Amino acid sequence: MHVTLLAYTPDPEKTVAAAARLCYSPEGASTLLDGLTQEKAGRFLNKLVEMGHFSPIEHVSFTFAVEGVSRALSHQLVRHRIASYSQKSQRYVTEDAFAYIVPPSVKENSEAEALFHEQMENIRQAYEKLRAMVHQEDARYVLPNACETKVVFTMNARSLHNFFALRCCNRAQWEIRDLAEAVYREVKKVAPTLFGVSGPACVSEGTCPEGEMTCGEFAAVREKFRNM
Repeated sequence: MHVTLLAYTPDPEKTVAAAARLCYSPEGASTLLDGLTQEKAGRFLNKLVEMGHFSPIEHVSFTFAVEGVSRALSHQLVRHRIASYSQKSQRYVTEDAFAYIVPPSVKENSEAEALFHEQMENIRQAYEKLRAMVHQEDARYVLPNACETKVVFTMNARSLHNFFALRCCNRAQWEIRDLAEAVYREVKKVAPTLFGVSGPACVSEGTCPEGEMTCGEFAAVREKFRNM
């Protein structure tokens, strides 16, 4: 898996702080950035978090390019609806030699791994035969969830907070959790205050919403995200 932060709103933390400033002061739009230092912006952001006022953080967005992930992951990713997505098309891109993602549990079991690779080869051969018989857009129906794909997606900061709360959790499926953590590391580099209290729910909200399904590893998870 490879994650690249392609683009993001310039000065994201100042932009959010300026939006918040408009909500809480009589100043006009033309003066919102006047005297707004990084330190003042940080105080505004901390105040927003304390008040639970998250609408101003919707004004900044981040765009990522993701490679080396499965269609199983992309099916989960697009469930996050307040976002924009572009994905490699299996209708137009031939998949005769498709790469595929092997889950860790399969790699750990030699018999399972042999079976997995065998079935991927069977699918590849079936796909090639079908392409000679029907339209490529119909032949693709035989392709597996494991098939490697590439995605570009854009989320605003509020959507990213929600994405991290759900997908950085130990209970999340392993591949999308790896993606969420990689995205988290990228945004922390450019907006450390904005995402300073972000992460799985036990970090961002202070409580675990999983009930009896909890991993029970609150302290370890919080320490992990403090050091990321």
